[in-house]
Amino acid sequence: MKWTISMTGLTMALTGCVSINAPDKPIEINLNINVKQEVVYRLDNQAKTVIQSNPGIF
Repeated sequence: MKWTISMTGLTMALTGCVSINAPDKPIEINLNINVKQEVVYRLDNQAKTVIQSNPGIF
């Protein structure tokens, strides 16, 4: 019984020394993201000739 009372008193004494406070200012996160994309395509000669001879096809 004495052990239980001592542990309770010790637990109560330790909980008083921990303090958590909210910040005064909002947290600001700056993300600078640069996305670069390259598309590489190759056409065979026959397809290239058809596109050049019919520019309005697309």
